[in-house]
Amino acid sequence: MQGLEAMGFKEATPIQQQAIPVILEGNDLLGCAQTGTGKTAAFVLPVIHKIVRQSTTGINTLVIVPTRELAQQIDQQIEGLGYFVSVSSMAVFGGGDGISWEAQRKSLVQGADIVVATPGRLIAMLSMDKVDFSGIKHLVLDEADRMLDMGFFDDIMRIISHLPSERQTLMFSATMPPKIELLARKILNNPHKINLAPSKPAEGVKQQAYVVFDDQKGKLLLNLLQNLEYESVLIFASTKIKVKQIFEMLKSKKINVEAFHSDLEQSVRQDILRKFKNKLLKVIVATDVLSRGIDVDNISIVINYDAPGDPEDYVHRVGRTARASRTGRAITFIGKLEQRKFAGVERLIGYSVEKTELPGEIGKGPEYNPERRSQGRKPKWRRPGRKKDAIDQGSEYSGRKSSKGKDEKPHKRFTKRNRNRPDDEA
Repeated sequence: MQGLEAMGFKEATPIQQQAIPVILEGNDLLGCAQTGTGKTAAFVLPVIHKIVRQSTTGINTLVIVPTRELAQQIDQQIEGLGYFVSVSSMAVFGGGDGISWEAQRKSLVQGADIVVATPGRLIAMLSMDKVDFSGIKHLVLDEADRMLDMGFFDDIMRIISHLPSERQTLMFSATMPPKIELLARKILNNPHKINLAPSKPAEGVKQQAYVVFDDQKGKLLLNLLQNLEYESVLIFASTKIKVKQIFEMLKSKKINVEAFHSDLEQSVRQDILRKFKNKLLKVIVATDVLSRGIDVDNISIVINYDAPGDPEDYVHRVGRTARASRTGRAITFIGKLEQRKFAGVERLIGYSVEKTELPGEIGKGPEYNPERRSQGRKPKWRRPGRKKDAIDQGSEYSGRKSSKGKDEKPHKRFTKRNRNRPDDEA
């Protein structure tokens, strides 16, 4: 209770009200709630309570998360909530130096009460040392949907194979796609389910969008940053390359900005977040690696420089503002080729986002018509004389005769252009 008071907790959020009694009773849990609604405290508080009452030795609780930043954030919250009780915790994640590796290894071997880990680093530790997980009483998967999106299913199952079967397992997610249900059936035992309005931004977020041509995005971003009042702004772009380009553009205009992506050393990433949280840095340009795992008070504006490829990523990006029942603003730039993507976002959240008219100095943008086909794509080219029926039916086609009487080589099928890979972390 002293820890709660010291950290400014006054009343429980809905996910905390429903989850804490279930966890204290020892039941498995599948919890789904919007990002920013207090899921971390919903499992940290009852787990700390049970550890204090049980007085166990060795590793009691394992928390698996998708990113380094989320691992650090949960570890810090455990330290704050458990400051006045004898509960130890350790964050285990990649990207550090040899000293941090050794400290993490010792925490696993010697047994901190709660270990918060990313799957890749934890598997590396399991491969190198004999880590004793026999005393595990609680397994927590936080941001489970994100971990599955990043391809961690096999890693999660491999880690679980090292854990005792008699344990309490808790899964928390901001969305509930079918793959989460599949994982839940594999690892949860008759779970209690809590589903609180998933896949929608918090009510305190004022959402708006601008329909633009791609070459208008930079001018519009500068216009907004120069004319809006804000304490802090988080800008999301689709790729690391674009993040770096936006950073250079804003830096050239003397804006207090930093770029955040997985190419940076962990110490640099930590320093950027520290300055952002302490209001020493006003603007961060980031990939979706920061759409989860950052809990900063009073982020004024979230700007989606690119519409997200996955509609659920929109919910997570927007969820960085208006956290814990506060208010915030989310602005999305809809490029001409991104209109169908954003229409998918609107179908997911169940309503249309206001389309704001562009400032006069930016010029006129394209018409918003997401149902229009092609959206600027070129029609598929077919080689003259190709035997469509033979290929469509799967029969062999040796080519056609040229004017010189020689067989030409069969037409090679086109392959899809490689898409930009997401900025995820192992």
